[in-house]
Amino acid sequence: MAIRHWPAGERPREKLLARGARALSDAELLAIFLRTGHAGKTAVALARDILGELGGLSALLLADQRQLCAAKGVGPAKFVQLQAALELARRHFAAGLERGEAFTDPAAVARYLQAHLGAEHREVFVALFLDTRHRLIAAEDLFKGTIDGAAVYPREVVRRALHHNAAALIVAHNHPSGVAEPSSDDRRITTRLREALALVDVRLLDHLVVGAGAVVSLAERGLL
Repeated sequence: MAIRHWPAGERPREKLLARGARALSDAELLAIFLRTGHAGKTAVALARDILGELGGLSALLLADQRQLCAAKGVGPAKFVQLQAALELARRHFAAGLERGEAFTDPAAVARYLQAHLGAEHREVFVALFLDTRHRLIAAEDLFKGTIDGAAVYPREVVRRALHHNAAALIVAHNHPSGVAEPSSDDRRITTRLREALALVDVRLLDHLVVGAGAVVSLAERGLL
C-alpha cells in the first residue's frame, strides 16, 4: 500500500509534523529524505532495505559515493543531498562553538567533534585552541593519516598554540575502525603533548577519541 493511503498518524511527514523528528525511526527519517520508493515498494520499505544493506544509520552516514550509490534507489543526486545535509550539521555544531557556548557543555564539544570527524575514512587529528576563559579561538585539522593512524608532532601543536596565543587546548582524533577506546599510542602522545605544552604555559584540557556513535575522554578516564 502506498504511503499516501496510510493513516495520517503513520505517514512519516505527518508524524514528524505532529510529534517531532525524534518520534520517527531511522527508516522513517530516511524515507522522508528519499521521498519515493520504487517497483511497488514504499519509501519506508526502501529505507529499511538500504539501512540493512549498509549496516545501519551510522554506516549510511559514513558511506562514500560508491558504497551509497550501490544501494538500490540511491543515485549521485541523493549522495550529494546527504553530504550537504551532513555539512549543514557540522556547521551548526561549529557555530555553537564559535559563540563560546560549548565549553560550559562538554556534550556540545563531543557533538561537534562527532559531526566534524565522523565521516572521515582516515585518521584526522584536530586541535581546538582556547583563550583564558576557554572560549574557542580556532579549530584546526593538524594531522591526517591512513585508516589506522596519523603521525602527531608535539612541536607543531606547540607552534600553532603560540601562533593563536592560546591558553589551553582540547585535542581530538577519530578511529576510522569505529572503536573509540584509546590505544596505548593515544595515551603516550597525550602525555607528550601535555608535557610539551606545559613548557610554554599552555594547558591541555582533554584528548577526545571519536568512534562510531561514541566519544571517549582521556581526562575523564584519568589519563591526562
